[in-house]
Amino acid sequence: MGAAVLFHAAVALAVAQLSPVQKAALVVVSGLPAPPGVGGAIVRPADRRRPWPSGALVFADQEGGRVRGLPDLPPARAAAAYASESESLEAGRETGRALRRAGVDVDLAPVLDAPDGPLGSREFRRAALGVAFARGLAASGEGACAKHFPGLGSAAVSTDDDPHVDAVLRPAEIAGFRAAIRAGVPCVMVNHAFYRNLGRRRASLEPATYRMLRSLGFRGVAITDSLDIVRNPPADWPVAAIRAGADLLLFTSPASAARAVTKLLPLARAGELDNHVARVLALRARYLRWRLAQALDGRARCGSRRLSSHTVRHVCGPSSAANRRSW
Repeated sequence: MGAAVLFHAAVALAVAQLSPVQKAALVVVSGLPAPPGVGGAIVRPADRRRPWPSGALVFADQEGGRVRGLPDLPPARAAAAYASESESLEAGRETGRALRRAGVDVDLAPVLDAPDGPLGSREFRRAALGVAFARGLAASGEGACAKHFPGLGSAAVSTDDDPHVDAVLRPAEIAGFRAAIRAGVPCVMVNHAFYRNLGRRRASLEPATYRMLRSLGFRGVAITDSLDIVRNPPADWPVAAIRAGADLLLFTSPASAARAVTKLLPLARAGELDNHVARVLALRARYLRWRLAQALDGRARCGSRRLSSHTVRHVCGPSSAANRRSW
């Protein structure tokens, strides 16, 4: 029996042993302080001194330039500044190494939206540069999350600035995501724009979006863009996103994340979350192994500045972490 078969069998066994509450929490990513048991936490500049949940995947928006969840870490240059794949590859490597040291598992980057879109300097000049950045992250052991599927290049404004944005499907943008998937990205973020060809709801809530993503050969974790795109997100969004095909639901608000866990309990009890939880557990196993290896390597260096306070807290104990300021 091959290692892959054994791994998937172990994941299936782990899913079967979880309670409905645990399953519902595992498909949620929250801002800090995160509710107990969530699958992931997103770190933003204001969160750097808050405790990070043990055992959860840690995400950061570390695109570069002005969009950096950890402002003191690379990449200092925005995506649009890179002119060659070699530059992007090295930037990804450097960013990945820094994020691994800080205890971050997955970088919510690269942006693969077309360069004529509304995100300006956040967009690479061409998709191949973004894919090279993702390969650099992977080379350092960091997870990449390509975004914002299926592409915001045709949108007039960013969904960060307007909750209702119309866009159209562009084969060239989709090809960029296909290239990233072939390069092995473990995570893809789905955006909130409306596409007439996909259905009446925003892309993150439309089953056709996730069918298209899977048709490209993607077998990893699909995460929504933040469902806190509006104040007090509609109560049906968590269930709608999961049933559409999302594996992880992103919330910047811990209160919204906690409400989502409650809303997802009926799905958990009915077994509707099992496939999503399995993909989340596989991603967690992949990247927490890297963090554990780093932590074990750092046991002898608990007093050094090479480890983040997050890593030290879990390896060296809270008293050591309290004295650390490594960012």
